[in-house]
Amino acid sequence: MSTPELEELKARQQKTWASGDYSRVAWLTVPLADVLCDGVGLRPGTTVLDVATGTGHVALAAARRFCRVTGIDYVPALLERARLRAAAEDLSVEFREADAENLPFADASFDYVLSAIGVMFTADHQRAADELLRVCRPGGRVGLASWTPTGFVGEMLRTASGYAPPPAAARPPTRWGDEATVRELLGGGASDLSSTTMKVTQRFPSPEHFADFFLTHYGPTLKAAERLDDAGRRDFRDDLIAIADRSNRATDGTLVHDWEYQVSVATRA
Repeated sequence: MSTPELEELKARQQKTWASGDYSRVAWLTVPLADVLCDGVGLRPGTTVLDVATGTGHVALAAARRFCRVTGIDYVPALLERARLRAAAEDLSVEFREADAENLPFADASFDYVLSAIGVMFTADHQRAADELLRVCRPGGRVGLASWTPTGFVGEMLRTASGYAPPPAAARPPTRWGDEATVRELLGGGASDLSSTTMKVTQRFPSPEHFADFFLTHYGPTLKAAERLDDAGRRDFRDDLIAIADRSNRATDGTLVHDWEYQVSVATRA
């Protein structure tokens, strides 16, 4: 049963993801969609649910593999962008507004239940994990792609939390990028869990451009900055530039760095 604190956190998170322009930041995670589809061994003709689909990366990748696909998210603007993308490619995907912690589907409705950089940001992690398993048929597969606690995005989110501490009920989203935690969340409802740590390379015109891009468009950093005074925002920007500098492989003034994520695949028991 969800607590009032978790419901309040969920409402706050929904506003966070509706702020800025996540559809622009979402460009950066496009490569993860096919990696996740490959990881679960997606088969044509099967039913697929993409949980917290955002602008639809995984849903569209599954539809290109001739699967019957549904994508859900609780941010209407992101779903509208996903529908436009599907229409542009003439892909058949059903996009529905729904909550990852209360999926509007019967038990065992899907052969594959997937989420890339999505379900990790739910308020009630255990409830969301239970829902992933509930709607997956026995013998079906649950596949997740999540930022790791030790990777670049994990450091960026910790930096943001340092400037704007989250509510007490919040759990770090990057716990989904740790195999032991995923195993605990899925519990006895899953078997044959395996995890692979991978990296996606990102490129920006400069570390400064990266910081300004995320402060403008990415909900978690945008909302953190909004809670600060002018001096705090300058310090926050400087810290974002610094962590980008530390991971930079470029020597020509641009920014080239790797973002670590974990792909976890489990069979529904």
